[in-house]
Amino acid sequence: MNTIEAVLIALLQGATELFPVSSLGHAVIVPSLLGWSLDQRAPSFLPFLVMLHLGTAVALLLYFWRDWLALLRGVLGLDSAHQVGESRRVLGLIVVATIPAVVLGFALEKFFRALFGSPLVAALFLALNGLLLLFGERIRAQGHRKLATLTVKDAVLIGFWQCTALIPGISRSGATIVGGLTRGIDHEGSAHFSFLIATPIILGATVLEVPKLLRAGIPSGVFSIAGLAAVVAGVTAFLSTAFLMRYFRRHDDWALNPFAYYCLAAGILSAAWLLAR
Repeated sequence: MNTIEAVLIALLQGATELFPVSSLGHAVIVPSLLGWSLDQRAPSFLPFLVMLHLGTAVALLLYFWRDWLALLRGVLGLDSAHQVGESRRVLGLIVVATIPAVVLGFALEKFFRALFGSPLVAALFLALNGLLLLFGERIRAQGHRKLATLTVKDAVLIGFWQCTALIPGISRSGATIVGGLTRGIDHEGSAHFSFLIATPIILGATVLEVPKLLRAGIPSGVFSIAGLAAVVAGVTAFLSTAFLMRYFRRHDDWALNPFAYYCLAAGILSAAWLLAR
């Protein structure tokens, strides 16, 4: 992997990890469409992957630092009784919503990647992701519930929606936003909760790869490229988050529709191109 390819993949990761268009699906499809010969099992790819995830996670922590500081103060009991109770409740909801993806991801991620990881199948599921987003807009429950009003049942259901993103082509953020919409949260609130529960999942995925990283023989010069990619992915993720939070706040009536149409078009056209080659 050369520097240009690394930067382009970092840009792709930083944007698609947060946009409801599936980072995993794009990571499978785009290199194939561009004719890149990336070996994701190569020792040089592991530090690159770890650094991309780290950059994205740091971006989310920085953007939502006030939320995480409030949650920390709540855990330590440093705020008013009401604020402490609300912060602890929200933190509990984040933990509950994270559990299904952690459990199923640990048990089944390799299975899903092997079964659905081909570019053609990922393209078809990217189109399916578009249908999922359109479906979410149609079945959404009306309301503007606050995160602190969610129940454990709400968090569990949103967590199970998130598990659909184990399939390459299905967006994690898109699925969790749809899950939030079905529970009466608006687009902005659903995206907010989606990004909060994404942070421990992305950090967890990074930590799980560290032992493999320590055991692998890393070629010289890889970490410099991986470090550059992490910065690019982090900056892109931060800007993407800022854009999306403002976008979802301003377009609550139809916010997922443009992403749905993009996924449908990109998935169908990519599948057609891959079949025609």
